[in-house]
Amino acid sequence: MPVDPRTPVLVGAAAVVQRGDDPSQLAEPLDLMEESGRRAADDAGSPVLLAQLDRIWATRGFWAYADPGRILGDRYGAKDVKTVVAEIGILQSTVLGKACTAIANGESEVAMIVGGEARDRANRYQRAGLDVPLTEQTEGSPDETLVPHQEIMGPLEIELGLVTPIIQYSMIDNALRAHEGQSLEAHREELGRLWGDFNEVAVGNEDAWNRKPRTPEEIVTPGEGNRMVAFPYTKSLVSQWNVNQAGAVILCSLGKARELGLDESRFVYPLAVVDNEHMVTLSERRDLWRSPGFANAGARAFEYVGRPPEEIEHFECYSCFPAAVRAQQREMGIPLDRRVTQTGGMTFGGGPLNNFVIQSFVKMVETMRASPGSYGCVTAVSGLITKQGVAVFGPEPGARPFLHDFVTEQTRSEQETRAVDGGATGRGRIATYTVSHDPNAAHGVAMIVDLDDGRRTMRVIDDPEWMALGESEELVGREVDVTEDGARWA
Repeated sequence: MPVDPRTPVLVGAAAVVQRGDDPSQLAEPLDLMEESGRRAADDAGSPVLLAQLDRIWATRGFWAYADPGRILGDRYGAKDVKTVVAEIGILQSTVLGKACTAIANGESEVAMIVGGEARDRANRYQRAGLDVPLTEQTEGSPDETLVPHQEIMGPLEIELGLVTPIIQYSMIDNALRAHEGQSLEAHREELGRLWGDFNEVAVGNEDAWNRKPRTPEEIVTPGEGNRMVAFPYTKSLVSQWNVNQAGAVILCSLGKARELGLDESRFVYPLAVVDNEHMVTLSERRDLWRSPGFANAGARAFEYVGRPPEEIEHFECYSCFPAAVRAQQREMGIPLDRRVTQTGGMTFGGGPLNNFVIQSFVKMVETMRASPGSYGCVTAVSGLITKQGVAVFGPEPGARPFLHDFVTEQTRSEQETRAVDGGATGRGRIATYTVSHDPNAAHGVAMIVDLDDGRRTMRVIDDPEWMALGESEELVGREVDVTEDGARWA
């Protein structure tokens, strides 16, 4: 049976990483994005692809360019390109899904997805007391802007200072530990093994930001240069976004790719992208350790391509913090002994905010090409595992057309929630907690408490004794009497 010429195919992919002590020798985000696009075209074997781009999809970063795709299109000579900016909060898997759908529908033939950051460069300029030179583009707007439909964080979390992802992700991780009956020491060992494997991959990845070898024990042990940030997370367990990195992938219709004479042995086929956009703030989730959206998105994607996770050779699980990876492994049925990164993750590979998944796409393409006939899965997260995306790639066109699907309504009907009352008092049990050492956010033992009368509330106890106890004993399940301004042991 002939393959539909409108089948989307990924033909080129490239990443850029820049290091250096002199910021004047480092490129701004726009230039990094431009370079990654040029390298992606070279990777495809056809620099003329750039002038034929009809869509440029850019994922928003810390930068303030109004429409970076327009500038890139001008630089590439793509005169009639349509531009899209995906704001922070839009899954990068959604961008891939929309780009592939446009190709499958005949609305696009050559498209680029691109993003980049230069936070390390900016920090170096600022430490030198200098303004950060950037291309100014304040006028104009993209042809389309993708924006999230609601906030990812509840008002009580914001009021209590639980605004940093580190605090909330560590609470998710602690809830999962307690749910599985794992001891603090066993949990620590699992985090070390998991992130130790990520580090090993980064050491071998020339595009990784931090390639210094680290042992599992070094990663999880607090000390000089590796402070405890929010229990159980040391600095070596959290995302590193002060990087200079960019990535780009080029997609074509199969017909266009063949017309251009591109090398089909290098093609990678997006087979399915499944996203969940049902958003529930952390404190409102009944089961604080779960991510039903990943269970549903994974099941739908794997069923559609006809391959369970055991038959997918390569994974890149979104890795801002260990909790995100650990939740994905369990929800999607990925064996815990499987390697789940090709980049080295956001701690070591580098986590350029809204662009990391593009870096993941790039490395997955390289991995699959090096392992002919293999399949790959790349996942995406927005917020506090608030939105979830699963993308599956194959070495040949699928038996069914490309799918971009959503499991939003299914997840909405299945995910159980709890109302949160910030002023509630009474006796209850700690549902989860962390010990935050952040001087600019919540400091102390931050906890979610389920009261005996069925209500849920939150408190932050800034007390050295509570903090010491929370890092040496399991507090989940402990009884407390919640007062208006704090809590005491029951």
